[in-house]
Amino acid sequence: MNKKLEWILRLGVFGEFLGHGVFALQAKQGWFGYFEAFGISNPDTITTLLLLIGIMDVCLAILVLVKPVRPLLLWMSFWGLWTALVRWPFGGEPIWDFLERWANWAAPLALYYILGKKN
Repeated sequence: MNKKLEWILRLGVFGEFLGHGVFALQAKQGWFGYFEAFGISNPDTITTLLLLIGIMDVCLAILVLVKPVRPLLLWMSFWGLWTALVRWPFGGEPIWDFLERWANWAAPLALYYILGKKN
């Protein structure tokens, strides 16, 4: 197993989840529309959900550096795919907004796969 490759993926996943987590903690206004697409329109509710999502994302980002946990990497891959899908088709943005975020789910999935090969 190539330790350098593992660390490149760990750093990439860390950066993606830390960045999104911090945006969520800041209650990024541009993300409110994604909640509204699912019928959640109360700003206080959205802010609370973003706070919870932000905490989760930051914790996962730190954990992937300290000790990646394979089932959580699967969750991170699902979450990355879901947040990309929220933009398209659900959020009404062009398909390119979805495609440019493929690394958000593919990197945690690749790390999951590589860590499984270690055993």
